[in-house]
Amino acid sequence: MIAFDFAQLRLIGLQQAIAGAATQLDLSSPAAQLLRVSAVHRDSLLVHDGTREHPAQVLPRLLHELLAQDTVLTVGDWVAAEHDGHGALWITAHLSPVTQIARRGNDGRRQVLASNVDTALLVMGLDGDFNPRRLERYLAIVLAAQVSPVVVLSKADVADDVPGKLAQLKQRLPSHVPLFAIDTRHAYDVAILEPWLGTGQTLVLLGSSGAGKSSLTNTLSAAQQATNGVRHGDGRGRHTTTARSLHLCASGACIIDTPGLRSWQADADAQTLAATFDDIAALAATCQFRDCQHASEPGCQVRGAVDADRLRNYHKLLRDARRGEETPLKRIAARAKWKTILKAGQERSRQKRQE
Repeated sequence: MIAFDFAQLRLIGLQQAIAGAATQLDLSSPAAQLLRVSAVHRDSLLVHDGTREHPAQVLPRLLHELLAQDTVLTVGDWVAAEHDGHGALWITAHLSPVTQIARRGNDGRRQVLASNVDTALLVMGLDGDFNPRRLERYLAIVLAAQVSPVVVLSKADVADDVPGKLAQLKQRLPSHVPLFAIDTRHAYDVAILEPWLGTGQTLVLLGSSGAGKSSLTNTLSAAQQATNGVRHGDGRGRHTTTARSLHLCASGACIIDTPGLRSWQADADAQTLAATFDDIAALAATCQFRDCQHASEPGCQVRGAVDADRLRNYHKLLRDARRGEETPLKRIAARAKWKTILKAGQERSRQKRQE
């Protein structure tokens, strides 16, 4: 059985579910420690003991097991580790995460962004970064991961038409999602986030480059991460954070900062993703036809009641999810089917020209 100081590890997000799982670990060494992954680099990683960080490496046996399970360690994971005779710290066991936020790349591969998260702060600038469709994408995938979302609109002190943009989002987003417009650099503004910053809570910051994630991390945790502005002309952010990292807050919570996300595809099946658009799902249940696609069918209760751009975004996310569910054989079969249809159409056109 592994021994650990619950109160000390509580400062880096230890909760009862993880503590209970840790007591069930089958460890051969009584010197093993319960630690949390706080940063991941190419050849090594950092783990936190509730007081300070330590460099560590993964035991080759465990690394082989993780690769066989298509699993990689990421920031927020809980692990067991112990020192060898030379003072090096080796990770010997990995605890299955309670929650994980992940995305799919264009090649379909899954990339885990953070583990064991309670709340996701979805950060979007009210300047040139303002993009309701992207925010809906973040929101859908966070909800699919069963993580509570909070929308943080940054740069409220310099943006134009803040009330109008707030009204636009309140109309599009589910009413149960908290929404705040703040200046992320000032403590008196970010104090509104205190309900999600209790001891033992873990938050992750998600958003594009230059949205204000590092500024918000600095304000909440007194960290000194570098921050950059946005490019002149297009308002696009410069990359500041280059790797995910965990930071402690004075309130007892901890925050995982992440690099800006350029692409973000759903790590969820179509059914799970559809459920995150609960307003559309509720209206769809009253449509005249059970298989209504909310396009031109009579008796549709969704069209007109839901913002048209939100509905288009919903359909796009579902298409992405369904493509992700296809096996390579299904994709090959689909391409072959459309090639056959295309050739048949070309042949009909050729015959008509000859008539």
